[in-house]
Amino acid sequence: MVLVTVQVRPPRRDEMNAYYRALPYATGLPQWEPADAAWHGGPEPWSPQRAPATAEQLERRAEAHAKDPSFHPMAAFADGTCVGASATISLDVTVPGGDTVRMAGVTATGVIATHRRRGYLRRMVRAMFEAALARGEPLAMLSASEGGIYGRFGFSPATYRTRWELSRHEAVLLPAAPDPGSLELVDAARAKRFWPVVHARVRANRVGELTPLPGRWDGLSDDADGTNGPLLYLAHRDQHGDVDGMANFRLPWSSTAVNAGTLVVEALEATNPTAYRALWSLLVDFDLTKTIVAPGRPRDEPLRWMLTNPRAMRVTRQSDNLWARLLDVPRALTRRSYDTAGEVTFTIDDDQMCPANNGTWLLRADGTSVTCVATDRRAELTITVQALGSLYLGGLSAHDLAYAGRVVPHADGVVARLSRLFRVDPEPHNSFAF
Repeated sequence: MVLVTVQVRPPRRDEMNAYYRALPYATGLPQWEPADAAWHGGPEPWSPQRAPATAEQLERRAEAHAKDPSFHPMAAFADGTCVGASATISLDVTVPGGDTVRMAGVTATGVIATHRRRGYLRRMVRAMFEAALARGEPLAMLSASEGGIYGRFGFSPATYRTRWELSRHEAVLLPAAPDPGSLELVDAARAKRFWPVVHARVRANRVGELTPLPGRWDGLSDDADGTNGPLLYLAHRDQHGDVDGMANFRLPWSSTAVNAGTLVVEALEATNPTAYRALWSLLVDFDLTKTIVAPGRPRDEPLRWMLTNPRAMRVTRQSDNLWARLLDVPRALTRRSYDTAGEVTFTIDDDQMCPANNGTWLLRADGTSVTCVATDRRAELTITVQALGSLYLGGLSAHDLAYAGRVVPHADGVVARLSRLFRVDPEPHNSFAF
C-alpha cells in the first residue's frame, strides 16, 4: 500500500499555474454536462469549448486573482502535486425583504482525472465552508456543472432559468399607454457606464440577484465576435433622460436557413414595466429577423403576459441555476424576511459538512423581527439541509419537497405553514453566473 501525503490549503502565488491546470476551463476540457444549456443562446446544446489557456493568460489571471480580496482559492495536493482546485468568491445576494447576505460563491472546481473518487473534492469543500464561516458568510451558492455532484455537500437548486424562442410574426403585444421615454442604440463605452447603474437598481428589488464581479462589463466591445457578429446595446431613458433599462443583443450568422434571421437577446434588465416593455417591443420586431431567442431568463418572464398569444413564447430549455447551501442556519434564516407572521419548529439531522446546523430550531417571524434559536420543543417537521437551501430564497415548493421525502411533517398543516412563510413572488432569479 502506497501512502500519499495529502494537503488541502490555499495555493501559494508560485503554485497558481499548477492550480489552474487542474481546472477544466484552463485545459480546454468540458465544463458542463452534455445537456441543452439554458444559458446558451445558440442552436447548439451548449457553446463550444475554449482552447487551453496559454501560460501568459494564466499569469495574467493569477495576477488579477492576487489583487482581488474577494477571491479565495483552495487546492488539494498529493505528495506536493496539485491534483484538485476550487475557489469561493465573496458576493452579496439579495434575499426576501430586500436585504443582502454575504455568501461564498463556489466556482472553478476540478480534480484531475487520475485522482478522482479519492475524496479530494469533499476535503476542499469542507475547507472552503470553514473559511467562509470564519469570514462571516452564512450561505454558500454555486451553479452546478453536473447535477449529481453537489447534493452530497448539502447544495440544492434554489433558482431556475429558461431559454425561450418567439417567432417575430407571432410577437404581437397588447395595447398599452404611450412610452414617455425613449430608446437609444449606444456603443460599448456607454453600455459599460449604463449597465452597473441599471443592475444596481434591479438587484435591490430582485431576490436571488448578485453583486457584480469585478470587471463584470469590462469585456463589452463593438468588435465582431467571429460569425456571431458584434454585440449591440440598447438603452431606455425615462422622461427625465435617466437610463432605466438596458439590453445586449446580436444577430449571428447561420449557415442553415432554419437558424437564419435569429436575434439573440443576451441580457435585458429594466427597473420598471415601462422600460421593460419598450425594450422588448423593439427587439421582438427587429427588421430582417424572424426568430427571437432569449437564454438565461426567469421562469416567470412578464413578456409572456404582454403578448396577445401567450403560447407564442415557447420555452425550449430549462435548467436549475443557483444552488444554495446554508452554512449557519440560524444566522442565514434571520437575515431574510417573511411576508407572513408565524413560526415553525424543525429538526436537521443530516448535515455532515456543517454539524453545528444539526438540532431542533424554532423559527419565528412576527412581521418586524425574525428569530431562529435552538429549542427543546418537539419538532413539527424534519427537513434536510438540501431542502432548506432550496426554500431559502423562496422559489421552490415546500409541498413538492415534502412529497419527495425531503421534508417530513410531524404535525397537521405544518407543510402549508412552511410554504406560506418562505414563498416569494416573483420567483428569485439571478442574471449571471460566477
